[in-house]
Amino acid sequence: MKASQRTVRLELTAPLRISRSTMAARDAVWLAIEHHGHHGYGEAVTSTYYGLDAATLARLLNGAARELARWADPESALAALRAGELPAPGTPAAVTAAVESALLDLVGKRAGVPVHRLLGSAEAPRAATARTIGITSPGAAAEQAGRLARQGFSVLKIKAGVPDPEDDLDRVRAVRRAAPDARLLLDPNGGWTPALAQALLPRYADLGVEAVEQPLAPGDPETLARLAARSPLPVIADEDAVGVEDARRLAGRVHGINVKLAKCGGVTAALHIADLIAGSGTALMLGCLTASTLGLAPAVHLADRARWTDLDGHLLLAHDPWTGIGGTDGTVGAGGQPGLGVRPVRGGPPPAGTAAEPVRAVEGPR
Repeated sequence: MKASQRTVRLELTAPLRISRSTMAARDAVWLAIEHHGHHGYGEAVTSTYYGLDAATLARLLNGAARELARWADPESALAALRAGELPAPGTPAAVTAAVESALLDLVGKRAGVPVHRLLGSAEAPRAATARTIGITSPGAAAEQAGRLARQGFSVLKIKAGVPDPEDDLDRVRAVRRAAPDARLLLDPNGGWTPALAQALLPRYADLGVEAVEQPLAPGDPETLARLAARSPLPVIADEDAVGVEDARRLAGRVHGINVKLAKCGGVTAALHIADLIAGSGTALMLGCLTASTLGLAPAVHLADRARWTDLDGHLLLAHDPWTGIGGTDGTVGAGGQPGLGVRPVRGGPPPAGTAAEPVRAVEGPR
């Protein structure tokens, strides 16, 4: 196997403001694994919250790629990853997820089947995705909501957590008026205290908000669980549910867990969490970071397992370098093409491993 990588800049159409930060762009590192003429691709994106910059991701992906030399083919490497033998202990979840994505893509292409078939789903998953509205004025939020509803979006996720909670309520009211039939999710990104959450949740329930995501600052999952037990609307854990052990601790104690592949460690870890919470009363939400279609595609192949799907990160970009999962009409879906079913956009930057740019390559058994 040969592995290579490329770093690209992903610019957002407009800055996205949440309770703790505002983002206008992020870097993505693409990993390509080649074996006998087939290529598999994965993506990891930078994250200030998780302490991952582009140089760190590139170094870690290069190290993970070198480990592939221990296996003769992508099928055995994928089996090793699923068994916890790859990559090295302590590797960040985002890197593991990108390596697994590239292996799944490659294995699927070699077998001639889409990734969802490798994961046990006969039908190609399709789901209505939430579309995020950042912290902005009520008027701007209403304009976005009306436009998105006309495009076909039936689920809108509204960011919250500003110092004056009445500002958030005004924004939600404006969205509700502009898109009266939309399902509304709320995400304060940990911006509320327990006392404030207790006061606000009934008011959001009266506005028809369907669920609230991570209302409390992360780090105290017991308090989050107690809040969920008396909340008038579902509470979904995000920053307090990073991996399998967090999900085990919260199963049956919150109404939902937001699983992001870059947070939990990829498809295998996501499936483990889904199995762990099944039947507990805690539902699965599939979320994402702002990333390209390549970064979101593995999660789309899991979309039939989720109660809530929030896979709109590629829709926030000014230019998505990849295509293949849809989303502009409010629905994301996996196709029937082998592997992840994504391809570079014509005229966009070439994927890693092409002749357009010198790449770092690591040789393994062929």
